[in-house]
Amino acid sequence: MSHAFVSEILGTAMLILMGAGVVANVILPKTKGFGGGWLLINFGWGLAVFAGVYVAFKSGAHLNPAVTVGLWTSDQPFYSVTGPNGVVTASILPTFGNALWYFLAQMIGAFIGAVLAFLAYKKHFDEDAEPGIKLAVFSTGPELRSYAWNFVTEVIATFVLVFVVLAFGGTPSGLGPLAVALLVVGIGASLGGPTGYAINPARDLGPRIAHFVLPIKGKGGSDWAYSWVPVLGPIVGGVLAGLLANAYVF
Repeated sequence: MSHAFVSEILGTAMLILMGAGVVANVILPKTKGFGGGWLLINFGWGLAVFAGVYVAFKSGAHLNPAVTVGLWTSDQPFYSVTGPNGVVTASILPTFGNALWYFLAQMIGAFIGAVLAFLAYKKHFDEDAEPGIKLAVFSTGPELRSYAWNFVTEVIATFVLVFVVLAFGGTPSGLGPLAVALLVVGIGASLGGPTGYAINPARDLGPRIAHFVLPIKGKGGSDWAYSWVPVLGPIVGGVLAGLLANAYVF
């Protein structure tokens, strides 16, 4: 479990560093990638997932409380090691205590990744930009604010993520992390328009806390009124995906 804890911290930090980094590159003033557009952000986040999954191989690379909840709900181990004879030699069981360790590691990693992204783009954060633009580097926000419908969007998008990830486990293709990365690109391109597709409570809450505490010039508020949507929506989506996967027997 100690290896898994560190693995989740490192993998989630890499995910957020690269994910927040691509958003910063596209929307902050005077960057090389300024104005690169939504698809660049989609592909950047997909590649961030690709890198994070490889880094977090010692924990099963959840990187996301919704994935952890989905595995827990579907009664699948959080991580397992299979010997050459196909027998499981070690595993992390889906228990409440183990889930809490995963959640804590993911939050720590997300906070660290957000701080590193801020440091990488510090001079660009110092430039004049709307407070909402600077917040958008760290956390998501809706294009049309309607908490109930924003919540529905996050539930649906996260359900797709977790359900398909669980399907990957039952139908091995050999693509591994690349399959998950392409899935995230697809979710961003298809379902990301209304809310910016948090699909991960740690991805949104950890960086939002970083935005709140970091000395960002002209940053404004951290939009705490919306913050529950990208936390509870993905959790509900993960639970629903786990329940259906359990019934479907992946």
